Amino acid sequence: MAELVPFAVPTGSDKTLLVWELSSGPTAEALQHSLFTVFSQFGLLYSVRVFPNAAVAGPGFYAIVKFYSARDAHRAQKACDQKQLFQKSPVKIRLGTQHKAVQHNALALNSSRCQELANYYFGFNGWSKRIIKVSCFSWKPCGQGEEECLSDFSFEEEEFTVPLD
Repeated sequence: MAELVPFAVPTGSDKTLLVWELSSGPTAEALQHSLFTVFSQFGLLYSVRVFPNAAVAGPGFYAIVKFYSARDAHRAQKACDQKQLFQKSPVKIRLGTQHKAVQHNALALNSSRCQELANYYFGFNGWSKRIIKVSCFSWKPCGQGEEECLSDFSFEEEEFTVPLD
């Protein structure tokens, strides 16, 4: 079954991983880089945030990893939970939980995030910010049967600008 990945900031708990029992040895920045490297193998990441443990929990860190896709988050959780990803001790990973009463409004992504998402899922490496208008086209019969195909078309570039963030 296909999953719809909207061009919006991911808010669902099914797209969020909680990672804990991260070592206190490396810096938060080094852990963030290591986590990004590991989890980006499963899909496009929206964010990786690393936080120090509360004083009562002892030294170390925990992280919140947000995917655009719930399917990718689920695969990452299954594959990485209780594994020694980049440290000597295994990490614990759980999908986020959310109470039913909490609802989030979808926030639009900025243009660079939209481009990153489109590049990842559509396989393009670069998008034009020009608007191209198809001005005329015609159909003609192709081969046998009643199939038609595009026989001739033209396009023109309009002088529009797209507002950037």
